[in-house]
Amino acid sequence: MTQTYRQLIGKTQGIPASDGAGVRLTRIIGSPQVDYLDPFLMLDYFESTNPNDYIAGFPPHPHRGFETVTYLLAGKMRHKDNKGHEGLIEAGGVQWMTAGKGIIHSEMPEQEDGLMMGFQLWVNLPSHAKMVDASYQEFSPSEIAVENRDSSTTIKVITGQTSQGTVGPVKNNYIQPLMIDVQLEQDNDFTETLDSNAQAFIYLISGSLKLHHSEQQSSNIQAKELAVLSNGDTLKLTATKDNTRFLLVAAQPINEPIARGGPFVMNTQAEIEQAFSDYKNGQF
Repeated sequence: MTQTYRQLIGKTQGIPASDGAGVRLTRIIGSPQVDYLDPFLMLDYFESTNPNDYIAGFPPHPHRGFETVTYLLAGKMRHKDNKGHEGLIEAGGVQWMTAGKGIIHSEMPEQEDGLMMGFQLWVNLPSHAKMVDASYQEFSPSEIAVENRDSSTTIKVITGQTSQGTVGPVKNNYIQPLMIDVQLEQDNDFTETLDSNAQAFIYLISGSLKLHHSEQQSSNIQAKELAVLSNGDTLKLTATKDNTRFLLVAAQPINEPIARGGPFVMNTQAEIEQAFSDYKNGQF
């Protein structure tokens, strides 16, 4: 069977943005350059050693109709909601929250100095699941599956299954996602088999990568760039600097209409208006 290589179809560094109570971040998906990548609605990256950039956090705010994924690389984030749930996300840990029919929550840094670094990804829900009960999957750093392919390749598997069989702790049957955090040393290759129709992107945290379009052709990806990938069943990358680290995310597209209204994502404008009404009337 012939391999079909994933190719580069676009890159972006995102745009400076502010969210919550003034948290400074880079909006990568959900920007003028990349509106959304079905089923991914938004991707924010934050990295700062200045507490003024993040300490005010994200005070209580509502969500409906999608999932939020918080993956921390450094720092700590305290989560609380109106259902009585509270948890602490630590560096290397993940929270995958299904907002479903409605939740009001806050996300507040637990420190006043030091490095805060990580991602928040918004993942759409299909229409039949938009009004499910809110739920959480939270895993500490020690609960994240780790795969070592050689002495200089480390893969943290958050969700999905790698081609070598390592399974991440987060379960999602809506879009069959793969989310892995990969560290490579210079000149090392990384090859992964993906579902050929899955939407996929790479965010390069540090270092640099060569993306192989074929055995002869390639493109370069630099640190702090999002690379949007074409369809295909084979992803082949080569690190061109030491300490190369990237996030690879893939999932099945939902292929349904998207209606957005601030913190709500539904299929129709009428459903958005209903969400605002329900929130205003204390039905979350």
